[in-house]
Amino acid sequence: MIDLATWNLSIPEGSPPATIETPQLAQGFNDKYFNSDTGTLSFWAPVTGSKTANAIYPRSELRETYSDGTVRNWQYSAADNTLRASVAVNQVPSTGKIVIGQIHNKNSNDPMVKLEYQYKTSSSTGNIVAKVRMRPDDESGQVITIATGVPLNQNFSYMIHLSPKGALGISAAGNNWRTTVDPSWKTQPLYFKAGAYVQDNTGYPTEGGKVTFRMLEIHHDI
Repeated sequence: MIDLATWNLSIPEGSPPATIETPQLAQGFNDKYFNSDTGTLSFWAPVTGSKTANAIYPRSELRETYSDGTVRNWQYSAADNTLRASVAVNQVPSTGKIVIGQIHNKNSNDPMVKLEYQYKTSSSTGNIVAKVRMRPDDESGQVITIATGVPLNQNFSYMIHLSPKGALGISAAGNNWRTTVDPSWKTQPLYFKAGAYVQDNTGYPTEGGKVTFRMLEIHHDI
């Protein structure tokens, strides 16, 4: 069973999109965008869904909180910070792109890390790509292909780890990549996100992204 006691959930419905707060989520919230009945977490985000402020794409996505429901933001120097997941991408929009994990920055619309599944129709498989901004003011950042040849519906594991000294490690589907972020990130309030954040906003209501998590954990080890 995946512990939902330290997450809230944004779903792509309403204006602004609804947030399911931590207590309601932990008690077993389910709807057409999110389901946890089977012990896994299933996320659905149609391309026609509503969008959060300043975002251009819809999402069904968890955001890190404390157990009382208040949002959690952390500075990386305070702990060893890890997001670990076991996941399968079941459906992608026509762009083929869906974000499945993030280290976000409270002070910006631009996250430090986006981990993205990118489906290629030519091979009928997907690449797992990390988009990393080395500095908070880095507009473009690096794009790193972590893994290739991952089919739809195939379960794989990923981990995003940020050490107290700024060492960033990203692993996915048995492949690893490492770097060290610029110290200018040290004062930034960060938080983890995970779910289905489709990188597309046009199409039919049946087009979108579906993702199933079999395991999802956050650790901040001091």
